[in-house]
Amino acid sequence: MNDVNTIIWDWNGTLLNDVDICVDSINILLKNRSHKPLTTKKYKMIFTFPVKDYYSKAGFDFTSESFDKIAIEFIDIYKEKIKKSELFNDVREVLNLFKRKKYRQLIVSAMQNDFLNKTVTEHGISGFFEKISGLDNHYAAGKVENAKQLLTELNIKPKEACFIGDTIHDYEVAKEVGTCCLLVASGHQTYERLEKTGCPVVHTLEEVVGFFD
Repeated sequence: MNDVNTIIWDWNGTLLNDVDICVDSINILLKNRSHKPLTTKKYKMIFTFPVKDYYSKAGFDFTSESFDKIAIEFIDIYKEKIKKSELFNDVREVLNLFKRKKYRQLIVSAMQNDFLNKTVTEHGISGFFEKISGLDNHYAAGKVENAKQLLTELNIKPKEACFIGDTIHDYEVAKEVGTCCLLVASGHQTYERLEKTGCPVVHTLEEVVGFFD
């Protein structure tokens, strides 16, 4: 990755440790419908994009109620719980290392844009990023288009950027826009699932910087 001068970070599950919050939030919805709750292990095995497919695997029935209704209910619960969220260990250290090495740093997330910027700012790390870009909806739809637009807007050559995320979808986004990719297995999907992409996978953020030395 010697040609890389730009790091494009995913947010949820990569820098923000919100896995337990997501499990707790979805389990409230499942319990209200008398469905079996998810363990964290099961969650990481079934979480996927589009999120509607994940909801189906979790046990929701879209013949009896709409996906939109369930998704909005989830977001309302999640927004309350995220107030207690924390960054992963080593986030500030890693961001500082890339800053000292003069890398451009961005965030591209499937989180709704205003909510994303508010959350990043509240964690006190917004100053590390040249741009923080989320979506215009709460359904995690459109991350590829968002990334493409950002690369064009900031005049970033895809071959000089690396996307760092925690899901197979992050790999798919990187592949679609033409950047390299590195996946971190401390987020929303298991190491085994990420490894099947053929993309480099690390267990923690602490291991990330070594790929760029």
